[in-house]
Amino acid sequence: MKEITVAELFAGVGGFRIGLEKASLKYRTIWANQWEPGKKIQHAFECYDKHFGPSLNNSNEDIAVAKNNCPKVDLLVGGFPCQDYSVAHSGDAKGIEGKKGVLWWYINDIIKLRKPSYVLLENVDRLLKSPSKQRGRDFGVILRCLYDLGYYAEWRVINAAEYGYPQRRRRTFIFAARKTTKWYSRIAKKINENPSEVLYKTGFFADQFKVTKGEDFIREYNLKEKVTGEKYIDLVDFSNHFQANFGNTGLMLNGKICTATTKPYKHKQTTLGDILETDGVDEKYFLGENLEKWKYMKGAKKIERTAANGHSYVFSEGPIAFPDPSDRPSRTMLTSESGANRSTHIVEDPKTKKLRFLTPVECERLNGFPDGWTDTGMPEKFRYFCMGNALVVPLITRMGKQLIKILKITEKKLD
Repeated sequence: MKEITVAELFAGVGGFRIGLEKASLKYRTIWANQWEPGKKIQHAFECYDKHFGPSLNNSNEDIAVAKNNCPKVDLLVGGFPCQDYSVAHSGDAKGIEGKKGVLWWYINDIIKLRKPSYVLLENVDRLLKSPSKQRGRDFGVILRCLYDLGYYAEWRVINAAEYGYPQRRRRTFIFAARKTTKWYSRIAKKINENPSEVLYKTGFFADQFKVTKGEDFIREYNLKEKVTGEKYIDLVDFSNHFQANFGNTGLMLNGKICTATTKPYKHKQTTLGDILETDGVDEKYFLGENLEKWKYMKGAKKIERTAANGHSYVFSEGPIAFPDPSDRPSRTMLTSESGANRSTHIVEDPKTKKLRFLTPVECERLNGFPDGWTDTGMPEKFRYFCMGNALVVPLITRMGKQLIKILKITEKKLD
């Protein structure tokens, strides 16, 4: 096999790159883009560049500009925010433009221009259900774009904790292959013969992330025509009318969608306690005298409030475990982890048995990063922020191994 060239979008501190390079030395990232809007100092990019650069191929500029500099690669990867993916006609020429979900359209532009053989993307799990008033439209727009550009696609919502990792972090992963690849021809034949077999046994995600059938049946949708049988006029017409109840597993080929709700096989759990530092940590991480404040913050409560229009209502919220149980995987880590809020993890220190915050190293471990990966001179608060934004690296390693397996099976003559 020859090397697999990679471009990494929305690179953060390099989760995709670490994961792929752990999977195989055949992966070579030749271009990456990271830009944090509104930040004078680009801490995440500086971290990325320190580990993988410095290099002219590490781009620190808005993706709206950087997209034109992305080279042709075999594999395009990236994790992008969930936004509003509605589209509309633009100007007198009736061209099509994305209204709010601009980041997807930049990815779409790069795919259209560079035609990578494979695409691997990550997003939050709610992408499949948004927006609430037109369920499934946003994900449908992405699938329609991939179809229009000549790709088949698979997706899987993966909770890292269900596959043996120490954090309950649920994310949607999308894998797409271009029509020109031998894998496309191979999988297209299998899908046409038995799509269920691909969903559960032979598809891209099925080998590394084994699942069993859920309680519902396979649902089918069409990206080319409405339920009435009329063809969509264009992407705007599609955006205005498409709805779907996407399951956590699915595939799309030639504009036809098969999707179902699946359940993961049981795996041995890695717990929050497994990643805690045991030799003692700095005193600044301990709660000190604020226990009652934290008990109130984490506890269930009902509070009477008055809206701006004078309407009275009761704000209520349920309890959060305090401290976080160390005998199970952690809750999802958010970008607000460094702050004093309900979502912040509080643990019992293994050495002193006192309550404390997670350390930056422990946050890195929750996502499978090497210890000290973000210790590059950035403020500690931003180290937490970076991990709240990051993906679980070992998941990418497993996907990277699967792509290598695919290439060995189907594309031995890459030259």
